[in-house]
Amino acid sequence: MDVPGERSMHVNKTPTLGGIGIFIAFSLTIILFAIFTDLSQTDLIKLLSLLGGITILLFLGIKDDILVLSPRKKIIGQIFAATMVVLMTDIRIDNFGGLLGIEELHPFFSIIFSIFIFIFIINAFNLTDGIDGLAASIAIFASTVFGIFFLINGSYLMTFVSFILVSSLVGFLRFNLSDTQKIFMGDSGSMFVGFILAFQGIALLGMSGSEALDFKLNGLPVIVLAVFAFPILDTTRVFFIRLKQGRSPFSADRNHIHHRLLDLGFTHKSATIIICAFNTLIVALTLFVDFLNINIHFLLLIVLIIVPLLHLFPFFIEQEKDKGTMKFAKPKLTF
Repeated sequence: MDVPGERSMHVNKTPTLGGIGIFIAFSLTIILFAIFTDLSQTDLIKLLSLLGGITILLFLGIKDDILVLSPRKKIIGQIFAATMVVLMTDIRIDNFGGLLGIEELHPFFSIIFSIFIFIFIINAFNLTDGIDGLAASIAIFASTVFGIFFLINGSYLMTFVSFILVSSLVGFLRFNLSDTQKIFMGDSGSMFVGFILAFQGIALLGMSGSEALDFKLNGLPVIVLAVFAFPILDTTRVFFIRLKQGRSPFSADRNHIHHRLLDLGFTHKSATIIICAFNTLIVALTLFVDFLNINIHFLLLIVLIIVPLLHLFPFFIEQEKDKGTMKFAKPKLTF
């Protein structure tokens, strides 16, 4: 149970092991899918490696939710899970598609970079789990986008992985947003859900160089970046603030974008809707510009401009408490 404290957004004791429910729904469905489907050995290895990785992260998360686990031990577990999947499935980022002038990566650097991306996305997604519905909604959106692309290109194994995760999270979201039966995802869920999203994103990037794709996107690396825009921006921002203050980047605080929205008077649900709407708008705009066959570097520049402007807007607004209204404020260096 999560007992309310100084940083808590809730006032009642709340169960924190919602991740176990998501894990059971996801893993059992994946297992049944593998049993009743004639999978190739390669696909079976992918599924077994994925299940092995998320199982490791599930138990790390459970221990952290119940007893608290040090960041160092969590990182070691994440590195082990990511390394296992990258080496056993060969799902890794081996080509930048010309982004920043980089094409193919050396296998060694490809493996190291892919493991780093796994760890970053896991922790970035973990940090989004701060208000009701936000982490699950961001994950549902990301997995849906990935799933549609996999489906269009005939990658049915990854399509099932994407939409099984979506279904598992929709079931959880019903309780996460409930007023009477509320349950939190906890680290037991946020870490392995972030792991599955990283798995999908990297697998998608690995398909970008294939000539057999029915539906190709020239700026696919930038589009994947746009899908993860909010977790990446928020995590990078709070890490920078904490390091600037001489604290550990993994120390807790109330500097997240969703905290600012709550301070402005928005509810959990409205703050979640705002963030998800902005993320959807960013991805839609990125796809639209990509369809115009714009240079990938210009596409990246657009994303790097639009993402901060939209997601950091709460820091340009201040609330007049006596009047209950809001107005634009001078930007602060701390945002």
